[in-house]
Amino acid sequence: MRGLGAAVIVATVCGVKGLGVRGGLLLGLIVVVVLAATGVWNPFPGMWDWIDRSEPISEPDVVWQQRIGGTPKSVTIAGDTVVVEQRTRVEARSLATGSQLWERKADWAAVAGGDRDPVIAVGKLLVKGYELLDPTTGVVRRRDDEAVAVWTYRNLLLDARCGQATDCTLSAWEPRGTKPLWTAFLPGVHTGLLADNPELLGTRRLDAPRIDDGVAGPEAVPPLLGFPVDGRVHVVDTATGRVLQNVQPGRDERLAVIGGRLLRISATSRDGSCYFVITAVDPATGREVWRRAGVNLRTADYAGCVQREDPQGARNVLIGIAPDGREAVIDGYDGRLLQVGADGQKLLAVDDRYALVRSADKSAVLGRELSVDRDRWTRPAGGKSGAALTPYAAVIADEKPSRLTAVEPRSGRELVTLRTSANALAVGPNGMIIGEGREIGYVRWGAGSSGAPAPVEGGAPGPNPGVSYAPPSDQGSCGPKRELCAGGG
Repeated sequence: MRGLGAAVIVATVCGVKGLGVRGGLLLGLIVVVVLAATGVWNPFPGMWDWIDRSEPISEPDVVWQQRIGGTPKSVTIAGDTVVVEQRTRVEARSLATGSQLWERKADWAAVAGGDRDPVIAVGKLLVKGYELLDPTTGVVRRRDDEAVAVWTYRNLLLDARCGQATDCTLSAWEPRGTKPLWTAFLPGVHTGLLADNPELLGTRRLDAPRIDDGVAGPEAVPPLLGFPVDGRVHVVDTATGRVLQNVQPGRDERLAVIGGRLLRISATSRDGSCYFVITAVDPATGREVWRRAGVNLRTADYAGCVQREDPQGARNVLIGIAPDGREAVIDGYDGRLLQVGADGQKLLAVDDRYALVRSADKSAVLGRELSVDRDRWTRPAGGKSGAALTPYAAVIADEKPSRLTAVEPRSGRELVTLRTSANALAVGPNGMIIGEGREIGYVRWGAGSSGAPAPVEGGAPGPNPGVSYAPPSDQGSCGPKRELCAGGG
């Protein structure tokens, strides 16, 4: 074959002799094509890699950077893998190297489980059923052919199957379990095929520019869930599967299930204003446990005070506007005011333990601990900064200059600072995934920070040899009254 290639080259040289510069260029092209076709030498893959090479998406550079097939719908860190959901497919990549582990067609994908037992639920739109995949291998661990909806959590997976529109069964599974923990009857779960994580009656999170809504990954299942069915709300105990309440909201009411309580939020129009009253009920007994008046939960659009939105908040806390115009964080379990902001301050993010607040002069972001209602740390920031809280880090997105910063939520210790216009897509124990368009990359904590977090004795292994980082505390995940944990409340 090589001899044939040499003969073709000689013949070509003789054929184009005397054609000048154009002939020389043509000769060179023909020689390269012949050498590539005969396997002697092929420069085209290297040339394409050089043309297609991407610019780094951050400074300092990420550990790895990969271009995926399309703009991702969601990105989740699942153990040692990165799960990338796209419009018609899902793929998994190594968290260490970014190399693709597997890929398959799917219209939707959602991650359940924690760092040690993650699984990926995948399915097709308008088709019943789903499959649970192993994130590392893509192997099917469990298959279901009847479910019309799936809800994924850090410690539980729920699915619903309906024999008829008014005859549905809700089942709870451990993420890698093979038998349901419990089943419950529901007279419907909305209508149609709902795919992954249809909306339930809880809280809606605060938005943040350049920070993905799912940056924190799957959360622990709440103690109670509110399923809207035909204008009523069915309250389900997620520990036992018992349906505790089947409630019809009043004409001026909106119902929400938050922090183990059923909240009845009434909004009435009077004198050109909306007047709000929040009543919290223990679903197990039907007894009223707390009430607050005058707090606007931003559920109404002021068109006759019609409530069209869930209250803002996260997990078992909700956000409201006090009568004096200041933002307040309320414990959904017992109605306590966990924080009342100062005049002009703006809440950027909140969870059960912490709140991130923009200062009144818009020059800084303040980290607050809800249990003591005081500032823990302050960082300079711009007037358009956004922020999010995750189990592993608080993420702050700045503009002019464009930066992404991750800090330890309680102390404000800097984990990483990146000069980048990319978005924060997913946060894990030791780093985060950022992305811009089709480019995604992984950065470890400690890269480009002004000072790596101080070593903590007994902490989880960190990205740098000989240094340990404090793992996120699980104590706060129980809620202020430990109502999310066994024996709480």
